[in-house]
Amino acid sequence: MTLFIVVTAVLSAIYLWWGISFLPAERWQMAAAVPVSREADGGWRGVNITWYGILSANAYGAAALLFLALAASLGAPLILTLSTLAVTLMICVPASRLVARIVEGKRHTFTVGGAVFVGTIAAPFVVSLMNRLLAPTDGQLPVMALLAAVASAYALGEGFGRLACISFGCCYGKPLSAANPVIARLLAGRAFIFRGETKKASYAGNLVGIPLVPIQGITAVLYTATALAGAALFLSGRFTLSFLIAMGITQLWRTASEFLRDDYRGDNRISAYQIMGILAVAYGAATAFYFQGETQIIPNAERITAALWTPAAILPLQCIWLAILFYTGRSTVTGSRIFFHVHRERV
Repeated sequence: MTLFIVVTAVLSAIYLWWGISFLPAERWQMAAAVPVSREADGGWRGVNITWYGILSANAYGAAALLFLALAASLGAPLILTLSTLAVTLMICVPASRLVARIVEGKRHTFTVGGAVFVGTIAAPFVVSLMNRLLAPTDGQLPVMALLAAVASAYALGEGFGRLACISFGCCYGKPLSAANPVIARLLAGRAFIFRGETKKASYAGNLVGIPLVPIQGITAVLYTATALAGAALFLSGRFTLSFLIAMGITQLWRTASEFLRDDYRGDNRISAYQIMGILAVAYGAATAFYFQGETQIIPNAERITAALWTPAAILPLQCIWLAILFYTGRSTVTGSRIFFHVHRERV
């Protein structure tokens, strides 16, 4: 168990350091531009492939991997965990766009908060159904254990997913000059400064070149640490505590952190996403109470490598990565024009 947590923590720390240090720069928004149609002047209209999509795919992939790893430590069959994962993603991924359209009135944006709220409501039902249908023949697995695995995996996925927001310049914080003086002093020298007209903080908030509260970076570190704590508690067999910590910290911070953000979250002082966060905490507590008293099972971290180092586990993870990249990576709010030429001196 200790080795698994330590290795995950070290790799996560390196990844977050890189993202927080480099992704605010202008060059880390667009990863590629694909020409799709030729125009009259000889140029091409392009579709932009964003680092937002690549980093979001990384986040989903990491969350899926952690869920499969924790579930494998319980001896859960791969068909159960993959089915649970597939149904949950089919609910949450479309919800990320649908809830944003309902709350913000925007068709071309995503909301992790809305997707998480929908997923929180659906998770107990999905897990219970999959467990009933696909659990081992000698007995069903504890539902709370599987929910704890989901909660820890979500925390890691959203922690890593904040790097996508840094890259695109979305979910941005308030200017340091407008923040509480104590917060401004604490964050002096750590602010995010976005440059480039295509960053959302620039075109939506007119905040190009202005030091902002690094809310995405704070959230990335806090959620990743929460995921590691949740995973450690899970592997020690304390499933309910793991679930409550992962749900409680992430959703309470979601509610509190809204006060430090400056992007549009609706016209009310208390946003719909804050209300969703509070309701998710209450719903999570009720879920933990409902499933108390289940037969306990002791995780075994030694099962993880054998369960996951197979094509049956690796190929679905690759498919998830590609599907998320395709869904989130094609920018619909930015465009590009591409010109090609020949280096005559090299002919």
